[in-house]
Amino acid sequence: MDSLSFESQKSCVYSWSILGLSRSLPAYALFVPLHEKNKKKKGGRRRDEEEDDEGGGGGGIGYSPDARLMPYLELAEFGSTTLIRTFDLRYDLISALVERWRPETHTFHLPCGECTVILEDVALQLGLPIDGSPVTSVSVIAELAALCYSLLRASPGDDESNFSSLKFTWLKANFEHLPDNATEEELMCAARAYIMHIIGGVLMPDANNNRVHLMYLPLLTNLHNVRSYSWGSAVLAMLYRELCRTAKPHAADIGECLILLQSWALYRMPFLASVSHQSYVYPLVNRWSIYPGIGRSYTVPIYRLLIEQHAGEEFIWMPYHRPEIVAVIPSSAYIHSQLWCTNAPTISFNVVEWYHGDRVLRQFGCIQYIPDPPKEVGKVHGINKIGKHGMH
Repeated sequence: MDSLSFESQKSCVYSWSILGLSRSLPAYALFVPLHEKNKKKKGGRRRDEEEDDEGGGGGGIGYSPDARLMPYLELAEFGSTTLIRTFDLRYDLISALVERWRPETHTFHLPCGECTVILEDVALQLGLPIDGSPVTSVSVIAELAALCYSLLRASPGDDESNFSSLKFTWLKANFEHLPDNATEEELMCAARAYIMHIIGGVLMPDANNNRVHLMYLPLLTNLHNVRSYSWGSAVLAMLYRELCRTAKPHAADIGECLILLQSWALYRMPFLASVSHQSYVYPLVNRWSIYPGIGRSYTVPIYRLLIEQHAGEEFIWMPYHRPEIVAVIPSSAYIHSQLWCTNAPTISFNVVEWYHGDRVLRQFGCIQYIPDPPKEVGKVHGINKIGKHGMH
């Protein structure tokens, strides 16, 4: 497939139209890949931006945490996420997946049937807790500088007096290097800063991926209580919402946890990966951090053709049951596995998206029956934070 010429790719697309396959895709899908300029991003960002804002290396957010922070990060159940390493994203592959996304069911419609990113993927790929309180609070905070001084012992300068988010450059400059005699309070502040960086840089980044919203900071006040939130379902809610937004015509970019989406596709559709010798490590998303796993990026038409030709018979419904994968997953990752196959709303502040476990029962080793009509969350779906000052 690597050697297909441009003319061959065009003929593939033409033959699809003749066969009537284009009827299953949006009309624009055959011609508009997502954000051509962003194809060479790394972990959702262009390499030049990452070098400028992050300083390169060290992990998903540009630097590794001080060893003294690990007890606090483990206390908050963010210890596993500190191990996540970003990798090159293939935006043509992501475009091909978005074309198959159905907002009404939150599933991909592939030749094998319905499938989607589920709570099991979040727990095992990212190492996040999936049970707990919803990730939500008051999103508009009156005294932002006071909040930062209270929980971080620092605040952006006067030139950013109207800030509502923290730049990654500011977080790194203030918390990457800690004094040798740092107090417990200083270490706790640095741990909160690192978690904020993980949230905005790895788990729930926007399309720009250079800052994190301050609405998450109050949830980190008591590090012992941070683990009580369902961060995993919040990541899934944001990814579902972004896929729904991007599935609409004229969408030009995409954000959120795309390393999870791409890794999900490679684990379940290994025919998309031209390289498959990477060892398994935990969190499982790190399998692609050294070698991206798909060699040179194919074009959107080739990814479409691969999925159409192979996803029917070669889709792996339960990829994490292989002995070599089970061997690297800690038992703690399965604590709430009984919740993986559930029907419930996933929540991240104003974002509420329904999780339809009953539509993808084959991903849990069950026989798929005809599911009920998809649930709707009513007026809550699509609500934004504009004009909602002080609202929970």
